[in-house]
This record gives sequence, C-alpha cells and structure tokens, in this order.
Amino acid sequence: MTPARLGAIAPSFIVGNVTRTIAFYRDQLGFGTMFQDPERDPFFAIVRRDDVMIFVKSGGAPAQPNWTRDASIKWDAYVYVPDPDALAAEYAGRSVAFHRPLGMTSERLWGFEVDDPDGYRLFFGRPA
Repeated sequence: MTPARLGAIAPSFIVGNVTRTIAFYRDQLGFGTMFQDPERDPFFAIVRRDDVMIFVKSGGAPAQPNWTRDASIKWDAYVYVPDPDALAAEYAGRSVAFHRPLGMTSERLWGFEVDDPDGYRLFFGRPA
C-alpha cells in the first residue's frame, strides 16, 4: 500500500494585531492573504506564498515566540527555500530587516532569519 501524500504544514501564531501582521507578511515578505475573518478588523487570517502558509490569530493571550521561552529553540518556523540567496536579495530590495543575515548556521543550514512584528522568528533556507 502506498502511503498518502502530505501537502504542507502551517504554523499558527498568536499575534497582537492581525491587520498589522497581514500587512507585514504582504508588504515585506510577499505573501498574499488567503483568508481573513471577518473582512474588516479580522481576528484570524491565513497568509500564503507558494506552498507556505501561516495562520495568525489574535485573542486574549500574548504572542509567545519560542526564543522567549527557551533560547535554544531559536525559530518558530523553518521555511525551506531552494535558493536562499535570491530570496535574501528580494527581501533586501524590500528593506526587510534581517535578524541574522544570509549565512551558515551551526546546524549547517544556509539561509537567514527574519522576525515578524510579534517577534516570531522565521528561518528561510536549506541544508548546505
């Protein structure tokens, strides 16, 4: 029996303001808004670029990025990128602030880190 194919996985982030978060992912990182509820002043949204989706939701709990709870867990999402150099150049052209610039990590991954407005840290890269 052939195993069923998996598609993608999407992290879910608790954010302070969904509209602000949508704007960051759209304007800085080139994501589109796949869904938001309600249309005005949303409390939930899904942003997407290619096969990468991120769920964002506001509520009573504050944002809690991984690195704020345990310094050894430095990322909230790993985004596989076949060509991190090209994406880093695109983001530099959009004036995205890099938390860590393009380079080699201690895990032997080639890529870079970006923090979103709530401090969630995304790594964009690939194995070296």
